[in-house]
Amino acid sequence: MAENNYYLEIDSDPNNLITVEEFVNYFAVEFNVKQERIAGLLISITEATTNAIIHANKKNINKKVTISVKKEGEKLIIKIKDEGNGFDPSKVPDPTEPENLLKDSGRGVYLMKFYMDDVKFNITPNGTETILVLNL
Repeated sequence: MAENNYYLEIDSDPNNLITVEEFVNYFAVEFNVKQERIAGLLISITEATTNAIIHANKKNINKKVTISVKKEGEKLIIKIKDEGNGFDPSKVPDPTEPENLLKDSGRGVYLMKFYMDDVKFNITPNGTETILVLNL
């Protein structure tokens, strides 16, 4: 039996995050994601998509963000790809450091690492791919 793959492409407009949330809720059910993991999955994908829209694509609606989801064994692999210039994940400030606690941004990567079983960044010449792994 072929595995189901899910794919979503959106314009870089923060208003499209509601579509992303509906997409996540849909495939979470299809892949039988445990109820207690769905909130973290939703937060992680929303954060990665927000970073792609705002930081990478600079809210340029001519630039797309794509989200692809597939199951590999007992792992769910989610890839969020933007059309930006990339970034150095090691340069993202630690949001748990005292000087960063009150900042209203900068927690996305931290949250992804907290909720997901693995997080990788694939920086390419035509955009960054955030790869989230959730053990089912």
